[in-house]
Amino acid sequence: MRRERIEPRAGWQHRVEAIGFGFHTLDGRPYWREDACYVFDESAIAMLETATAELHSLCLEAVDRIVRAGRYADLGLPDDAARLAERSWFDRDPSLYGRMDLSFDGRSPPKLFEYNADTPTSLFEASVVQWYWLEDVAPEADQFNSIHEKLIARWREIGGGPRVHFAACYDNPEDGTTTDYLLDTCVQAGYDVQPLDIEEIGWSGKAFIDLADRPIDRLFKLYPWEWLMSEPFATHIPHSGTRWLEPPWKMLLSNKAILPLLWEFFPGHPNLLPASRTRAHVDGPVVAKPYWGREGDGIVVLGVNERGEDKPLHVYQSLAPLPVFDGRHALVGSWVIGDEPAGIGIREDDDRITRNTSCFVPHRFRQGH
Repeated sequence: MRRERIEPRAGWQHRVEAIGFGFHTLDGRPYWREDACYVFDESAIAMLETATAELHSLCLEAVDRIVRAGRYADLGLPDDAARLAERSWFDRDPSLYGRMDLSFDGRSPPKLFEYNADTPTSLFEASVVQWYWLEDVAPEADQFNSIHEKLIARWREIGGGPRVHFAACYDNPEDGTTTDYLLDTCVQAGYDVQPLDIEEIGWSGKAFIDLADRPIDRLFKLYPWEWLMSEPFATHIPHSGTRWLEPPWKMLLSNKAILPLLWEFFPGHPNLLPASRTRAHVDGPVVAKPYWGREGDGIVVLGVNERGEDKPLHVYQSLAPLPVFDGRHALVGSWVIGDEPAGIGIREDDDRITRNTSCFVPHRFRQGH
């Protein structure tokens, strides 16, 4: 794995805008960068794919253990959320996608930082934008990226009615683009679709409905479950008949409190980091993370001698520094579609904490090298 400086495509801004990528620049600074790319050999890609499959399997086993033992208090879940997640798991509600954030230097086993299992973004960039970049810049090379094909296939596996509604906060460009992209893959799978802003979902007294008073039978929502459960209409969710993507059981995995449970269930696993809800139980420097923090919010690095009082609703994970290339800290986001690894996207930053301002950088690899 290496970072290679390259020449950007002429007029790259217009090229990415032509395929629907409108937030390539944020506050005057590039979010999408193509003055560099990450280059892997085939063995490194194989390591990432194997680790992603293994971690996803561990996560599913962890969910089953939590549900069967009723360990919802360890995740800070209230009773209504716990009951909804439990029923969803036993009903085998299908999942569409998720993204694991990994530390990986190309040689050592990838380490799981967290599983963005409910509302992951940076999907369009990983699936479409970097693929078009590859075709223009290095058509002879390959890319760990079968996201688009696997999404279409997964929609066909999920089934469940002719129409799928899609809800998001469309005033957020990243959320809107991600949701519209998933909507497009659903159309390609043969379904009718209907986009909605999250605030346009109504309640008829018997079912959730859209603006045309049609029942919402299946709903993809790019809106976190912990936010949904705090909405006034949350009391209707268990009785609505609506099938949700992502399903309620994903509340257990999108919560960083899953990290100590993973370490408890699978201690010493090479793809996991020691983690606990108690700082003193993790030796050395740690990263303190809130259960439901996003985009690096609330994350604090504590040194060996920094103890202090444990914060409520926080976990403490052993520090695994991101690899640094050309002064940039690189984080690998590894995508899972259904239950299968499907590709990666790389975010990088001058700082060791990845935030929503961190840049997306494309990647490539050569088979046999």
